[in-house]
Amino acid sequence: MQRDPSSPSFASSNGIELAYDCFGDPAAPPLLLIMGLGTQMIAWDEAFCERLAGRGYRVIRFDNRDIGQSTRLSAAGIPDVAKLLGQALAGVPVSASQVPYTLAHMADDAVGLLDALGIDRAHIVGASMGGAIGQEIALRHPARVRTLVSTMATSGAPDLPPPQPQALQVLLTPTPLDRDGYIARQQQVMKVLRAGSHPDEEALDAARAERSFERGLHPAGYARQLAAIIASGSRRERLASLKASTLVIHGDVDPLVPIECGKDVARHVPGARMVTIEGMGHALPKVTWAPVIDAIAGHAVESR
Repeated sequence: MQRDPSSPSFASSNGIELAYDCFGDPAAPPLLLIMGLGTQMIAWDEAFCERLAGRGYRVIRFDNRDIGQSTRLSAAGIPDVAKLLGQALAGVPVSASQVPYTLAHMADDAVGLLDALGIDRAHIVGASMGGAIGQEIALRHPARVRTLVSTMATSGAPDLPPPQPQALQVLLTPTPLDRDGYIARQQQVMKVLRAGSHPDEEALDAARAERSFERGLHPAGYARQLAAIIASGSRRERLASLKASTLVIHGDVDPLVPIECGKDVARHVPGARMVTIEGMGHALPKVTWAPVIDAIAGHAVESR
């Protein structure tokens, strides 16, 4: 039965409130799913979560700060993302003082959620920006991580290949605030990010976008999250000290975070393994669920 995404639970964490929900046996090993830039927790599809829980895990998904139904930091203002991006591309570091928060703060949010749920250690699975947040959790709070799965994520190193132009364009295009405009844009965004032909997925995009619209849009939060990514810089050198057993999952046709970025993470985390999903772009269409779930569950079992 499909859950009601408008009625999540809430937990106090790191000075804010996070919306979350859970799947599976509460006594099973916990597995925390972290979603990417400007993307609500419902992008972790309920059926995906149920299937993962069916492999023997208590699966937890949540809205990051500034998205969905978690706390919106409106008082922090809207950063000049274009200026920050230009500064970074010019090789001038963006400092944490220039942005409302960084990925380190978002990592602390996730750990605060574990605290609120009484969880000492969890398997951490992050997608895109969520993968970068997962890396930060493993670096900042190593005792809280059973295993790490970094999916379609980068180390943030500036010498890695950039997004394809069309993917970068959809990333930086302002979000329409009206229902029809938002749904149409999300259909375009997902078609670009998935890469290739996925007619079965495209048939579901409008309904998925409508669910996100109903839960509430927050373009200013998207800008603050993007600024957090820019200001957080490279983790490449720090990854050498990452102790958690790490799996990197990446699609070979990812147009936003090219596969070389995933390879870079795997190369710099000691003992990391990498699984390449053929035909996968920067999304998790249903055709990828079986290999991705197998990889996540298998990694958790092998690392016991």
